[in-house]
Amino acid sequence: MNTSQSRYNKYQIMWILAAFDLPTETKKDRHEATKFRKVLLDAGFHLFQFSIYVRHCPSRENMWVHIERLKKHMPPSGKVSFMHFTDAQFGKIITFYGTKPEKNQETPRQLSFF
Repeated sequence: MNTSQSRYNKYQIMWILAAFDLPTETKKDRHEATKFRKVLLDAGFHLFQFSIYVRHCPSRENMWVHIERLKKHMPPSGKVSFMHFTDAQFGKIITFYGTKPEKNQETPRQLSFF
């Protein structure tokens, strides 16, 4: 077998993105949502953004194994979506980081000495 064919490349390596919107109205809902987040973390996923987790997989086959395993732990209500990208596609994600606007400092009513 040619070694270049056996190596993984950016078109064979996959990323799974799990995005979910789970109810949190009741204590039971919150428990189920937390349990699902823990399952994702235990499965090697990392928080990408609020309610969005990602995981690196060495191949498509491995990616499908993880998706099938996670389907067994889906909460009874809510919505969970799995998307997958090649490493090349995932590497082209453009992320912007904003800054929180600073609060205007209130003018003191009295002169202060430090």
